[in-house]
Amino acid sequence: MKEIEGRIRVVIESVAPEIDSGYFPVKRAVGEKVAVEADIFADGHDSITARLLYKKPHNEKWQEAPMIFIENDRWRGEFIVEEVGIYTYTLMGWVDHFKTWQNDLKKRVSAGQDIGVDILMGAEYIEEASKRSSGEDRKRLQEIAHFFRAESEKEEIVSISLSRGLSELMDRYPDRRFAKRYDKELSVVVDRPKALFSTWYELFPRSCPYRSGNHGTLKDCETVLPEIARMGFDILYLPPIHPVGKTNRKGRNNVPDSEPDDVGSPWAIGSEEGGHKSIHPALGTMEDFQRLIERAGDYGIEVAMDLAFQCSPDHPYVKEHPEWFKWRPDGTVQFAENPPKKYEDILPLNFETENCRDLWDELRSVVLFWIERGIRVFRVDNPHTKPFPFWGWLIKEIKRDYPDVIFLSEAFTRPKVMYHLAKLGFTQSYTYFAWRNTKWELTQYINELAKTNVWEYFRPNFWPNTPDILPEHLQYGGRNAFMMRLVLAATLSSNYGIYGPAFELCINEAVQGKEEYLNSEKYELKNWDWDREGNLKDFIARVNKIRRENPALQSTFNIEHYEVDNDNLFFYGKYTDDFSNIILVIVNLDPFHVHSGRVKIPVHKFGIEPHQPYLVHDLLGDDKFIWQGERNYVEINPYISPAYILRLRKKLKREMDFDYFM
Repeated sequence: MKEIEGRIRVVIESVAPEIDSGYFPVKRAVGEKVAVEADIFADGHDSITARLLYKKPHNEKWQEAPMIFIENDRWRGEFIVEEVGIYTYTLMGWVDHFKTWQNDLKKRVSAGQDIGVDILMGAEYIEEASKRSSGEDRKRLQEIAHFFRAESEKEEIVSISLSRGLSELMDRYPDRRFAKRYDKELSVVVDRPKALFSTWYELFPRSCPYRSGNHGTLKDCETVLPEIARMGFDILYLPPIHPVGKTNRKGRNNVPDSEPDDVGSPWAIGSEEGGHKSIHPALGTMEDFQRLIERAGDYGIEVAMDLAFQCSPDHPYVKEHPEWFKWRPDGTVQFAENPPKKYEDILPLNFETENCRDLWDELRSVVLFWIERGIRVFRVDNPHTKPFPFWGWLIKEIKRDYPDVIFLSEAFTRPKVMYHLAKLGFTQSYTYFAWRNTKWELTQYINELAKTNVWEYFRPNFWPNTPDILPEHLQYGGRNAFMMRLVLAATLSSNYGIYGPAFELCINEAVQGKEEYLNSEKYELKNWDWDREGNLKDFIARVNKIRRENPALQSTFNIEHYEVDNDNLFFYGKYTDDFSNIILVIVNLDPFHVHSGRVKIPVHKFGIEPHQPYLVHDLLGDDKFIWQGERNYVEINPYISPAYILRLRKKLKREMDFDYFM
């Protein structure tokens, strides 16, 4: 064995993607490409050949993809993932004596040197390859070797030697006796397409009725499904639907003392009526819930549940498993707090309990309980407040049997913590988008998410608002700001969501000095007038329709930033690999004023000659413009529309006729 190792001359290093030395997998969705690069080289001047090896889930057979030399010993290969599950990949390289011979032969012919011996050497390489082949290929290789050894015309031999046909034939039967195999097998977690492209709508079911003062039900939620579908959302996310505790129940606007008719926060989970496997009686029954899932499915909508691993003081766990909680010296149980904030109505679970394995098993059973009732999407509340090993274990356990489950991490915390949760297996993640407002901030943040290795494992989900967050630019920017932030969220990220109907109604009343909703729905029932004047439902529907109809917008990581000579205008684009779908987005970041500027279109990249006119169609306003060259003028009035979403259509090289735009 050591003798063989001593004859292996190839080195493979600096492999990418390889997350934390291969400890964590990269992420892809079905249909996406896995592009792998590595430094691959050998001693001396011999040519080398490299292969990217990969295998599908539950398959022991390796498939191969060629690797192409880029420059400076850097090689690249790629494959497409076709099914949900865990793919494995690694690399292999070897000194390719036949390719070395081809290169040397070409040089000798050019220099006018005698190649008689070289032809005989080539015949030997071809004959050896024939022994590794079979059928027609073996016969063909043997014929070529014989032809080389015969007294044949050297020009014809050289032509055959350097031909693509012979190169491809020899590539099928390489000499791999001394091939170098990369010492790691790396993983790709492949999710279903919705992991990459989804549109979320958050709705409190208890506020669904149109009758003031009545507690909404799951049946009431069915009545709004048609409108949510019309607006183009494919995931309906429900905050916790479990029984709400009464002890220390919060009143309106989060005051510590509640009135008898206060409904409390749905995140204070558990009462004498049940816990995480129960439904709040005022919402309906388990049958009602499963019917809602079925009806939503009829409209192409999946229901997502909130997974909040915390309890109210009334949760059955408190009596049944007191060891799962922290008890203070005065005999009371520790409630949740993030000083100076206090959450007296919520008890955190004690993951440091000596009985942690039973706790883990119980929480896994909660997830399985809802999966068995039809749920495949979970929005996970505050995962950064629970141990990392727990999430790594839980997600692996669940996805082993249910690889189609999607977990969205709601962790507004430090970047490294957010990224680590993504590495552990969270399918999508909340981001800092809500607080990125200027062109510089947006550019830097998007580049971090899409242009560094973060994109290999962290799938962003952009939310312009949540029940917890009403950003200042929405508080003060009015309806124009809501429209602008929607366009940004929906076109920058392929996954985005809104907390509605607060968003489409442009609700912007905040607690003084805070980014929190005044009269928040988290603590009271709301009687929304969905059709009130000034709502954004039609605008949202148009933006979502544009997303569905343009594949370029169905990925986050294909984004490119482009030049515009006005810092109030943000200009970027996305396109498919074959340039069949090119989308350019120009957003006015100032909700109060008209701004104009000259944008620079990368026409050469798109295959457009400087003198060639091309059509840009504004998919938001339905205006069409014929542009020419790189620099073109735009003007955006935020009171009409905050942005252009332009589809660029190259003009065919035929006579000037609009019908020929494609």
